[in-house]
Amino acid sequence: MSKSDHLRPSGLHHNPAYSHVVVASGARTIYISGQVSTDEEGRVVGAGDLAAQTTQVMQNLGMALKAAGASYSNIVKITTFVVGYRPELRPIIGKARSAFFEGMEPPASTLVGVTALAAPEWLIEIEAVAVAD
Repeated sequence: MSKSDHLRPSGLHHNPAYSHVVVASGARTIYISGQVSTDEEGRVVGAGDLAAQTTQVMQNLGMALKAAGASYSNIVKITTFVVGYRPELRPIIGKARSAFFEGMEPPASTLVGVTALAAPEWLIEIEAVAVAD
């Protein structure tokens, strides 16, 4: 069984949205490419709506995890790229994303503001690393 220890080192600010350190052990490491807000046909979902796009991205991430025999609980690191990031966007992203980690220790996390993604309609892209048996 894969195991992840989520550490909250003393001296570092405790933020409930992420873990500062995740020590993972398991038989397989799963790398998931950046997921964007598109449906199975490649159509943009939630054009202009960051919350809707974040939800779709997380759903797409879930489908990718499932294909690898994993789930959200197996994620040890998540990297989020947001077009035109401003601090007031963080609660929008956090609310949409946190629903997928409810009742779990959150993974290590990085949020990066970018000027653009590969398509102009995309507002957010999330990639992940997971560890599973």
